[in-house]
Amino acid sequence: MDYEVVIGLEVHVHLKTDSKMFCSCSTEFGAEPNTHTCPVCLGMPGVLPVINKKAVELAIKTALALNCRIAPRCIFSRKNYFYPDLPKNYQISQYDIPLAEHGFIEIRERKIGIKRVHMEEDAGKLVHSGEGIEGSVYSLVDLNRTGIPLLEIVSEPDINSPEEAYLYLNELKQILQYLDVSDCNMEEGKLRCDANISLRRKGEKMGVKTELKNMNSFKAVQQALEAEVKRQRQILNDGGSIVQETRLWDEKKNETYSMRSKEEAHDYRYFPEPDLVPIEVSPEWIEEIKRELSEMPSVRLKRFISQYGLPEYDAGVLTSSRELADYFEKCVEVFPNPKAVGNWIMTELMGQLNAKNISISDCRVTPENLAELLRLIGDGTISGKIAKEIFPEMFETGKSPEEIITEKGLVQITDENEIAKVVDTVIAENPEVVLNYKRGNERVLTFLVGQVMKATKGKASPHLVNKILYEKLK
Repeated sequence: MDYEVVIGLEVHVHLKTDSKMFCSCSTEFGAEPNTHTCPVCLGMPGVLPVINKKAVELAIKTALALNCRIAPRCIFSRKNYFYPDLPKNYQISQYDIPLAEHGFIEIRERKIGIKRVHMEEDAGKLVHSGEGIEGSVYSLVDLNRTGIPLLEIVSEPDINSPEEAYLYLNELKQILQYLDVSDCNMEEGKLRCDANISLRRKGEKMGVKTELKNMNSFKAVQQALEAEVKRQRQILNDGGSIVQETRLWDEKKNETYSMRSKEEAHDYRYFPEPDLVPIEVSPEWIEEIKRELSEMPSVRLKRFISQYGLPEYDAGVLTSSRELADYFEKCVEVFPNPKAVGNWIMTELMGQLNAKNISISDCRVTPENLAELLRLIGDGTISGKIAKEIFPEMFETGKSPEEIITEKGLVQITDENEIAKVVDTVIAENPEVVLNYKRGNERVLTFLVGQVMKATKGKASPHLVNKILYEKLK
């Protein structure tokens, strides 16, 4: 039986603020457990929350970038449920009147709808510590994360394959990082994703959906969805029925397993938060935030292709992060050869970044120094081979190429008389190779060039070496 896959994604993003959503506690990651807490985020009696304006501005900025309609007025609600890491036994969120709705993201020239974008606060974190007294298992609660500003971005069920879900998440993450509203570090729990998935026969209405949780990477989301498609298809083909439930992903077993029955909205007993006033979003405020929006990745990619004449693949790599794209453009300002700059960034620079597992923002090679290195290759001061030899030292030390070239005496030899003397010596030392060349085996010329480069420690101009050797052998 042929089925259509229907997927909707719910993405939770930590907004990049210094303080929490409704109090002044720090949002810094990695502090000692339960040290970034106060009576407000701990839900003590008599306390009053205060809305973080910066968080609202970042949420509006995100909604605008996702082509959403901003509500002129929105409210917060209490979402009631009991869990060990939720000290108030309710979460302040948005329900019937969210901040924004009806947006979209383009994936491969197809629009994936954004159903809603709303603000809420995060819960705490359970730390499962293993065995306790007499082998009992116990967990600890860290409430540092409680109250951190969250943005929930809910897609429409427009995604038709696990691969498309992966592409959607990558595009969304790229947009969020371009906006600088979140660093999206999944290892620190700053971006989390739940997936809703169902199968239906072609032409039929929606099937029964399951929700997938516990996925710590975009690849894991794709793999979990692929496993769930396989599971649901098997059940339906066998004549069974899908149960609406929440399921967890087991990466080691490559399968999902049941966690609990799926909650409905009425299970949370939503009602308006009595301690917070509605948020009024004026047209003037929206326009002010619009002016702060940076160029989005898809727009920048198209511009790199048209302005710099780059292939689509190269433009895609170079615009994969705002910092990398900025770095490229600063290099091109100094050394206006986009293709050469792009090639060096994608091969040598990114190779070093990946090997050391650091980001471009921590790179010691400034755009000006990389541009200077390319200029030195272009004007014949050094060869491309020497450039590749000194680049790792530039990367480690932050020194300019000229400093390293001067220290190591690596300036390229361009004196034709000096190179000619070395060529004469190499010809005299390799009579059989020369004879083979004169008999028509022109491939041996490569060997002779190599011998000259070896004798000059790679400093002779390859162009002049080839020219002089060819003239003398002719």
